[in-house]
Amino acid sequence: MDEKKYLTVTALTKYIKYKFDKDTHLKNVFLKGEISNFKHHSRGHFYFTLKDDKAQISAIMFASNSSKIVFTPTDGMSVIVEGYISVFESSGNYQIYVNKMSEDGLGNLHIAYEQLKKKLANEGLFDASHKISIPKYPKTIAVLTSPTGAAVRDIINIVNRRYPLASIIVYPTLVQGEYAKDSIVSQLKKVNSQMLGDVIILGRGGGSIEDLWPFNEETVAYEIYNSKIPIISSVGHETDFTISDFVADLRAPTPSGGAELAVPDQIELLNYLDRLNNQNRNSLNQILKYKVESLKRIESSYVFRDPLRVTQDKSKRLDYAIEKLELLNPINRLQQSKIDLNKTMKSLQDYYNRYLTRKQNEYVLSINKLELLNPLSIMKKGYSVVKINNNVVKSVDEIMIEDNIEILVSDGTLNAKVTSKRKDE
Repeated sequence: MDEKKYLTVTALTKYIKYKFDKDTHLKNVFLKGEISNFKHHSRGHFYFTLKDDKAQISAIMFASNSSKIVFTPTDGMSVIVEGYISVFESSGNYQIYVNKMSEDGLGNLHIAYEQLKKKLANEGLFDASHKISIPKYPKTIAVLTSPTGAAVRDIINIVNRRYPLASIIVYPTLVQGEYAKDSIVSQLKKVNSQMLGDVIILGRGGGSIEDLWPFNEETVAYEIYNSKIPIISSVGHETDFTISDFVADLRAPTPSGGAELAVPDQIELLNYLDRLNNQNRNSLNQILKYKVESLKRIESSYVFRDPLRVTQDKSKRLDYAIEKLELLNPINRLQQSKIDLNKTMKSLQDYYNRYLTRKQNEYVLSINKLELLNPLSIMKKGYSVVKINNNVVKSVDEIMIEDNIEILVSDGTLNAKVTSKRKDE
């Protein structure tokens, strides 16, 4: 018997993998199918099965590629993938290694959505500076949506429950399909041209991205931006975001949420009014209490207890005013001035007389002092003054023997010659 050569499983698997990897038809494969058994690994990889109605294939998309996906894959989603076929040696299974993935039939819509979003953002349509504030207490709410859907019923019920004072006018609008964008633009123009509401709720219920696409149209975005009436965009579910949400003055997660944002809650308003009423009552009670206390103080004042005191005070003030007027009367002032002048003149005359008498006394006193000091007065008592060369002789040392001298007496002058002199020791 010929000896048979047996291969290991590893060798066979490597050979099969080699064949797969060498096949040029398997290096760039395009597949369309439905996702099942989807798993998003903590490291970012996608593991799933791609199937159609007759077959299936395992698939893996590594984190380096899965991070570029702008949507969230889920079971049952129809997708288009691009990748290569190879064998995973550990399990011996062949699988597709996905490089790119897009939703079947909607990949182009996602691209168009991102491109338009970027364009409008650059143009400033999303800027907060262009947003209009939603009125706190709207009188009329214009609802632009399908008149037969659940969204309009939810909006009407919530508005009537929260704020029945507001009027609701529904403007039937196509919100899905080829002509929906034209319908939305037309109704926005109509409501704005005639100012038919204080606030606009624009939206619809949930749906696929294709169903919601009218709210991603460029013409709709510009019409929302140009609206003079504030707009609340209420499109789809909470996780759905459309271009309308970014352009509108306010975004609501759902149509019901849009109704809640459009009007206040009457219960909260009633509670607020109750608080205001209590505050007003307390304020009025405080004011009344203050006024009563003021009245009591007034009643206890002397004006009410002794009214004559008021007239007495007024009479005193009148007397004082009359006296003041009399003092200010020109004739009285002239008479008073004359009296003051006479007093002043008398005071001056008295002062002058006293001054003159004082000066006369001082004069006599000075004369008497001069008389005491006058040499002539002394000479009358027998004294004389000796002069030589018109100089008074004060010492014998000033005169020589034979000098001619003058001797002044009280009634004349004597001329003499010195014959001798003697100086007292």
